[in-house]
Amino acid sequence: MTSTEAVLVGVDGCKAGWIAVGRASGMAPSVGVFATFTALLASLPENAVIAVDMPIGLPEFSGRGGRGPEALARPLLGARQSSVFSIPSRAALYADTNGFTTIEAWYAAHIRASEVALTTSDPPRGVSIQAFGIFAKIREIDALLIARPDLRGRVFESHPEVAFCRLNGDQAMQLPKKIKGSINPAGMAERKALLCRHGYETDFLDQPPPRGAAADDFLDAAAMMLIAGRIASGEARPLPDPPGRDSFGIPVAIWA
Repeated sequence: MTSTEAVLVGVDGCKAGWIAVGRASGMAPSVGVFATFTALLASLPENAVIAVDMPIGLPEFSGRGGRGPEALARPLLGARQSSVFSIPSRAALYADTNGFTTIEAWYAAHIRASEVALTTSDPPRGVSIQAFGIFAKIREIDALLIARPDLRGRVFESHPEVAFCRLNGDQAMQLPKKIKGSINPAGMAERKALLCRHGYETDFLDQPPPRGAAADDFLDAAAMMLIAGRIASGEARPLPDPPGRDSFGIPVAIWA
């Protein structure tokens, strides 16, 4: 398959679900938000190559630095390496799968997940609030890839800062996208300029993100689409190379 034949899709989690930037051969890119990953898949042809900013492949036991890909990615990113956080064990991810109706229940579930994570990691390590915040989305993709092995050759894990680094000639971005939780305009401009050097139009990237997604989610999904193109053309490289496998046979690697 070549990148000109495949529909290329970059995906990032967002408040409303998933934001996807896609492009079919010879067409301009488009952006949309989907409530579930299943709904996103249903909107795509079967030859779509999808790069998503979400951990894929879960460890039964978490070693130093996470699953493996995280430890390999961090040294590439310099000051941006804190954007790569370690993924705990599958048991910790599934410790509490209830829907949370109150903030108290959410924090209680975080404590339960951390307790399980501590017993399934060496050195013992709990769960960061940032990681816990995406557990439901990690489980959503995990369940799909367990149930549908055919998706394992179409849905690939990437990471925005690793992607930007690779697209920038293996040089990490100089500026953060956010400072203390707020958008950093200079960091966004740095990434937009890089994306435009790889074929995006400024007008496309400057449009407001769809409802339910943030501006940085939009840029991350746009970067993921470029990685989908690199995967489809055989240009992308996995960390580690070759990818590992989890207990279900799901590949474990960050692609860029």
